[in-house]
This record gives sequence, C-alpha cells and structure tokens, in this order.
Amino acid sequence: MTKADLVEKVTATIARTAGPMISKKDCARVVDAFLDAVKEALRTQQNIEVRGFGTFKIRRRKTRMARNPRTGEPVQVAARPVPVFKPSKELRTMVAEYDQQAGMPPGGAGPMGEAS
Repeated sequence: MTKADLVEKVTATIARTAGPMISKKDCARVVDAFLDAVKEALRTQQNIEVRGFGTFKIRRRKTRMARNPRTGEPVQVAARPVPVFKPSKELRTMVAEYDQQAGMPPGGAGPMGEAS
C-alpha cells in the first residue's frame, strides 16, 4: 500500500462514516502531517506510542564488523541510531488471525511464494 492508497482508504472511510466532509487533498494533508510528526519525534529521539497499533522507537545499533561484498575486506560499521517499530499485542493478534483465515502457515510464504 502506498501513501496515495492510504489517503484514498482514509478518505473513503471518513466519507462512509461521517459523510463527504473532507476532500482527498485535505486528507492527504492530514496523513502528511501525521507522518511528519512521527518523523520529527523520531529525529529528536522521542518514542511514539499509538495504543492498539504499536510503538515507534529509536534503537542504538552497536559498532560492528562487516565485509565489503565486492572485495571480502572487513569494514567497521559505526554505531548509529535506527528507527524501529514494535507492533502492539492487538495488532500482532489481528495479523495472526488473518493469516490463519487465509490458510497460510504462520510466518509462511506470501501469495507469490516468497517469505514475508
């Protein structure tokens, strides 16, 4: 799902529940504002918790040794902060139930046979 698909779905949901009160353009502004708020909070090392959905956090990766795939030469990768998302228990349960209804093995292959 792309951001445009998300805007379309949110606009349709609002229109269905509250009538056509918001245009797609306004809905796109709301989605952009939400994503910008998440980015800004992560940039300033703040956690974002959305109850029933999950938590966006910054985790600090340690310095580690890796290999240059071209030369095989060892390369040191510096410590750095990375954004992570931890889904809530409700979201994990909902996804697992959908997976079971679709007849897929837990953690199994997706519709094209690739692992998800």
